[in-house]
Amino acid sequence: MARKTLIAGNWKMNGLLADGVDLAKAVAAEVKKMGKPGCEFLVCPPFTLLTSVKKALRGAKVALGAQDVHFNPKGAHTGDISPLMLKDAGCQYVIVGHSERRADHKESNELINKKAAAAYEAGLKAIICIGETLAEREAGKTIDVCKAQILGSVPDNADGTNTVIAYEPVWAIGTGKTPTAEDVEEVHAAVRKVLAKKLGKGNANKMRILYGGSVKPGNAKEFLSLPDVDGALIGGASLKADDFIAIAKNSGQC
Repeated sequence: MARKTLIAGNWKMNGLLADGVDLAKAVAAEVKKMGKPGCEFLVCPPFTLLTSVKKALRGAKVALGAQDVHFNPKGAHTGDISPLMLKDAGCQYVIVGHSERRADHKESNELINKKAAAAYEAGLKAIICIGETLAEREAGKTIDVCKAQILGSVPDNADGTNTVIAYEPVWAIGTGKTPTAEDVEEVHAAVRKVLAKKLGKGNANKMRILYGGSVKPGNAKEFLSLPDVDGALIGGASLKADDFIAIAKNSGQC
């Protein structure tokens, strides 16, 4: 089953207006040079930059996404942002359940499930993040942890058109440490089997599963050429347009 590679940049809490616009323009310019790239590009800046980045990306085949969302369409939720607001700002995607949200904000699988479902209702695609801590990996619980997160965080109406899964081992995010290619493929294959049991084999085969965690131009091909890896969710390297584009080019998929 052909799945179009997704190269996604998570800018996290980085970027003031001028820097964010410059970065978006640089990414847009490089993607335009590629003509009709064989992969899909996505950038997820902070909320404050969404509308400005949207304008900066004009004319380039680069989608816009957000880094989080509330599960209600509106209401008394100070400091939160609704899926309808994100859609109105030009977003097509939203990241939910990132390990930093799970850890820093104590987000549960149940809450992430509600956020993803709300994203669907607003016409957004949800990138649902999963991944184990170092302690869980050393205890041999990687597959069990990822299975539980899939079963709890992914709504029952998820499919390949509205959902992307991102496997990010917590211990590899921003550390420069990465699992082996064999480890990554083992987890991705196991995740697809869990998705097949939950959603049906057809949906599972159509759903993209990204790898994230210290992805760089130098290791892009190793990870993105694996059978069950359908792209990357990139953190630090997405803050430099040259690195972000180099990951796509070096992957051999774009």
